Amino acid sequence: MQTIDVGDVSLRCAIDGDPASDAPLVILVHGFPESWYSWRHQLTPLAQAGYTACAIDVRGYGGSDKPEAIEDYALEKIVGDLVGLKTALSPDRPAILIGHDWGAPIVWNTALTNPQHFRAVAGLSVPFSGVPQRPFTEVFHQHFTSQGKFFYQEYFQEPGVAEAEAEKDPRDFVQRMMYSISGDVPPGSYWDKPYGATFLEGLPDPAPVSWLTEDDLDFYEAEFRASGFRGPLNRYRNHERDFEWLQGYKDRRIEQPSLFIGGTRDPATFLFGAVTDPVALMRMFAPKIEGHILDGVGHWTQQERPEEVNRLLLDWLKQLDEE
Repeated sequence: MQTIDVGDVSLRCAIDGDPASDAPLVILVHGFPESWYSWRHQLTPLAQAGYTACAIDVRGYGGSDKPEAIEDYALEKIVGDLVGLKTALSPDRPAILIGHDWGAPIVWNTALTNPQHFRAVAGLSVPFSGVPQRPFTEVFHQHFTSQGKFFYQEYFQEPGVAEAEAEKDPRDFVQRMMYSISGDVPPGSYWDKPYGATFLEGLPDPAPVSWLTEDDLDFYEAEFRASGFRGPLNRYRNHERDFEWLQGYKDRRIEQPSLFIGGTRDPATFLFGAVTDPVALMRMFAPKIEGHILDGVGHWTQQERPEEVNRLLLDWLKQLDEE
């Protein structure tokens, strides 16, 4: 574990491999509600394959700095953190990015806006659909809120509301959320509920799953009891800022080699029903994409199927080295 000054903030990083060596740097970026720990199954295999693997706590999480202001969690700021981290650990050589959940749009857009620093990018769960044509708040207002339907990102907009629900029992919140959109949950319309419902309302009681042990829950619980949820939730409150910033890049595509891994039971893989073929969608905006949709996998891709994900990641990285 290292704490690294990346410019505006310091990030806690779990590093496997020697950052002082000439091994290629791979930066791993987690989603919500997770931490560097969500990459626990990937760090050592990457290091053993000859890479310096660095899994971060995104700002607001775990041992990283936690600024208070909502605007401190704008995408532009977090992209800057990754550029600063790459500059600190690999000043003379481009790095490789891998992200999951929120980490996926973070790395997609980091690669898009800073191609000189990052030679390849992989995203898990959330595909890249190009520079947005309108803020995502407008999208979910149209398709959910205006129709009286619950949408979790709408629920997250008002500061303090989701924080209170999540911080009441962080262990229960993490377990229920993870189980409810995993490949292990029985089919059901758990998220089909009216506007005004709470996040946890209607979610099924979690059953034990092999990929989320009591020790894993102990770790997540301790992290969120210490950090709270304000910083993590503030990421959802910047859609308008993110939209405005990205308009400066609307003529760009991701030209670097890219990899996408999703799951057939992950709603985010199909952009909540908006697309049927996420890899074909991505090919318009990232022409060098390689895509894999894993059967029966839910949202927590690299935790649910670590061996399969590791094989795909290492095969893709090997191809990069051969180019």
